[in-house]
Amino acid sequence: MTQTILTGGPRLAEFVALETKVWEALVAGDPEADGQMLTEDFLGVYPSGFSDKSGHCDQLQNGPVMAGYRLSDAQLRVISPDAVLLSYRAAYLPAGTTAWKSMLISSLWEKSAAGWRNSFSQDTPEVTAAPGSPPEHG
Repeated sequence: MTQTILTGGPRLAEFVALETKVWEALVAGDPEADGQMLTEDFLGVYPSGFSDKSGHCDQLQNGPVMAGYRLSDAQLRVISPDAVLLSYRAAYLPAGTTAWKSMLISSLWEKSAAGWRNSFSQDTPEVTAAPGSPPEHG
């Protein structure tokens, strides 16, 4: 059960900084830096399907997949002393494109002897609702 939900402060900033390292690896096209932030049993749930650690890192074999990004609206759910769920909005510019996109992302970070690593991430494309339409609920 969630112990605490943080919407500001140094603990939230710590995990936004860790998540930023993953984004920086995507911009740099650096599979090694990307892999250092993920657990061996990493699971990604994306609009394109499921991915493991090697799939996440392999996308960078031909260089950067992102040209830019902005993270906002972050919140941190402290699940236990060794597990937190970071949720946020990411505006991003895929490499080789000119159109910015937006996703809502939740990343599970787990603490081990190696430090904090991302073990799970789910990306949900953000769509703009038509005026007057009700919000979606999951």
